[in-house]
Amino acid sequence: MSYQFIGEFGTHHPSEHWIVVQGTANITTDVEGQFVTENQSVYTRLAAVHRMENLGKIPTVLIELQSGRNPGEDDILQDETRCCRGQEAMG
Repeated sequence: MSYQFIGEFGTHHPSEHWIVVQGTANITTDVEGQFVTENQSVYTRLAAVHRMENLGKIPTVLIELQSGRNPGEDDILQDETRCCRGQEAMG
């Protein structure tokens, strides 16, 4: 997945592990922020509110691993007014 900006969101079931493949990301889980670059990763616990933002000029490319009872995106709680994922971020 390629993310330019992602607003605040959380999930009910899976925890997530993101690995940065390209670019940089500023990732906040609950209240703790972390700047990550290529080959670094971040873990978000079950039901954590998290936010991801690309502060650089090149797109951030991530590998997202989900674990839990209901992995998938059907239970994401997302602030749609502040979110842009994938190709929408490029335009």
